[in-house]
Amino acid sequence: MTNDRKDQKKQAEKVAEKMYDPSDYQKNDSLSKGMAVTHEQVSDNYTEGTIEGAIDEVDENGNLISHQGKSISSKRN
Repeated sequence: MTNDRKDQKKQAEKVAEKMYDPSDYQKNDSLSKGMAVTHEQVSDNYTEGTIEGAIDEVDENGNLISHQGKSISSKRN
């Protein structure tokens, strides 16, 4: 196996072993940012199905501003 393939395998294993951690929101590496974004998307999709749900506020770069987001309207247009 070439060094390039070995490096790719190590990177893939690193991603496969990664689990969400709340500190991912404060980290700057791409893997942690990806985990934070994915967690946010799953959380939003889960929350949208509830009456009391609210979507977190994020800036134009997708960085968390506040967990005190907009309430979700149960009315459909």
